[in-house]
Amino acid sequence: MVEELVASEVAFAGRLLRLRVDTVRLPSGRVSRREVVEHPGAVAVLPVLPSGELVLVRQYRHAVGRTLLEVPAGTREPDEPAEACARRELLEETGYEAGSLRELTRFYVSPGWASEELIVYLATDLVARQAQPADDEQLAVERVAPERVPELIRRRDIADAKTLIAVLGYLGLRLV
Repeated sequence: MVEELVASEVAFAGRLLRLRVDTVRLPSGRVSRREVVEHPGAVAVLPVLPSGELVLVRQYRHAVGRTLLEVPAGTREPDEPAEACARRELLEETGYEAGSLRELTRFYVSPGWASEELIVYLATDLVARQAQPADDEQLAVERVAPERVPELIRRRDIADAKTLIAVLGYLGLRLV
């Protein structure tokens, strides 16, 4: 059930991603086209304080036109180890350093059209430092009690896949 690559061309190359248009031969012999967004991969971090509170960031997301409450996250630099990226993003966005960082899961964001793999980490034994957000980031750090998570999801404050996977997986919550 593997598709054979016949031809490939880059339709767009930006700072964050590339759009590739591939011509493939299907197992049936038929030829088709695939649009693929190439992404270097990303990390997400679920910081948990000794109190059990989750440390999340509230930020405006232009692509969806609204503000969301999310786990800290970011795109990996070329050849950057995922754990180093997780530590960097945690400090930049929240001002915390993790004494302990453990991988919870990894998943493909949307494998039908994108190559992005996202690795989710649990950060504990947090030490407060100074946040260092990027010049184009406007973030508000919030401490969230675990029992508030279902309501924040129902209100769609928490509405992105990486945060849903991180908090629901960690807390073992079912919403239905």
